[in-house]
Amino acid sequence: MTISHSLPASDVRPPAASNRWPGLGGLGVAVLIAALTGCGDVATLQVSDGTGTRPQLPVPRESLIPTVNVAPAVGWPAGTTPQPAPGTQVAAFASGLAHPRWLLVLPNGDVLVAETNAPPKPEDGKGFKGWVMGLMMKRAGAGVPSANRITLLRDADGDGVAEFRSVLLEGLQSPFGMALIGNRLYVANTNAVMRFPYAAGDTRITAPGELVVDLPGGPINHHWTKNLIASPDGRKLYVTVGSNSNVGERGMAAEEGRAAIWEVNVADGSHRLFASGLRNPNGLAWAPRSDRLWTVVNERDELGSDLVPDYLTSVRDGGFYGWPYSYYGQHVDQRVTPSRPDLVARAIVPDYALGPHTASLGLASSAGTRLPGQFSEGVFIGQHGSWNRRPPSGYRVIFVPFSSGMPSGEPLDVLTGFLSEDGKARGRPVGVALDRQGALLVADDVGNVVWRVTPQR
Repeated sequence: MTISHSLPASDVRPPAASNRWPGLGGLGVAVLIAALTGCGDVATLQVSDGTGTRPQLPVPRESLIPTVNVAPAVGWPAGTTPQPAPGTQVAAFASGLAHPRWLLVLPNGDVLVAETNAPPKPEDGKGFKGWVMGLMMKRAGAGVPSANRITLLRDADGDGVAEFRSVLLEGLQSPFGMALIGNRLYVANTNAVMRFPYAAGDTRITAPGELVVDLPGGPINHHWTKNLIASPDGRKLYVTVGSNSNVGERGMAAEEGRAAIWEVNVADGSHRLFASGLRNPNGLAWAPRSDRLWTVVNERDELGSDLVPDYLTSVRDGGFYGWPYSYYGQHVDQRVTPSRPDLVARAIVPDYALGPHTASLGLASSAGTRLPGQFSEGVFIGQHGSWNRRPPSGYRVIFVPFSSGMPSGEPLDVLTGFLSEDGKARGRPVGVALDRQGALLVADDVGNVVWRVTPQR
């Protein structure tokens, strides 16, 4: 789900909904939202129970009306920030952005931020359920158009605040992931990977992009975000492509090439499925002391507030991770027909659970961090926050410690306080990255801020 800093819940305009459903005026919409918010399942476990190397996986709880618990987007009151971990401090690196979601730090220290939102998806919101979900997204602030640009931020004087910004690229199509290989900048639009010329210090690119490879998009494009990362030798790109549905309810033909990570040859754009059965992979990283690719994955909905945990996992070449036929290994999803016991039998158990419905999106290795010692080996993860769990989950940045190249121990909070005590979203963390000074940058697409976390002075 995509959330932006836009109108508070009281400013959501109902006329379009009323036109689609005659007789349901603004008051009716408000009543419907209130009724739906009160429906659905309530968690019986703590988020921590669904976290770690051995998460609890209770019996699924399906309901006619799924749990809907949307945190209205309100933004940060003046003078307030997220709550940093002990021994650290946080300040705004840049503010006043337009739905910043993803980050890339360039070798010269410049920071690229993808200001982006969902593309038009005319076939993804049809029917009563789709209409209701549209209302809920608007309640959470997701009704603004995509800025479709990548902005460059520069902190030339080294004071931790970007005093210079420039639109590096514009006219893109819901851009998300970015990678620099030599003098070429690669951008993952929602429907294609594009390549642009880049020289160190550039603040504006006007050259037309070159198509590297088309990606699944189209009028449904349910999970629209596409991320990418370069291989260490720069010869390949790994590209995430989320599913076109929750659990394949549109038929598997609509999932061709989706729920997967692609391996793309930079030289000619040829590609193959590197791993599959990944419902909605987003963040990608080469973890410390490991030559393996890692990803964070958003798992399926509508099995209750305690299922299914999102997860962090290493990605095996040719590996299958269960979607849509099973979750967390061989736990069969009975909603999916026809079943595929052959695929379920080889479904890989993820390495580390991140809690149910946390919407874990951002992922960055700790290599090079200057944060306190407890953050020296592991990965940082931006958890965007739930919309269908009661009580909510996510809405924080966490650190998963590693030992000998594998997750080890309980996660540590890095930034919290994105959700107010009365259940409103002051911010929602997405992309995370380390800057050239070893500080942690966090894109907040509700607060429209890039936060910077440093050691406490």
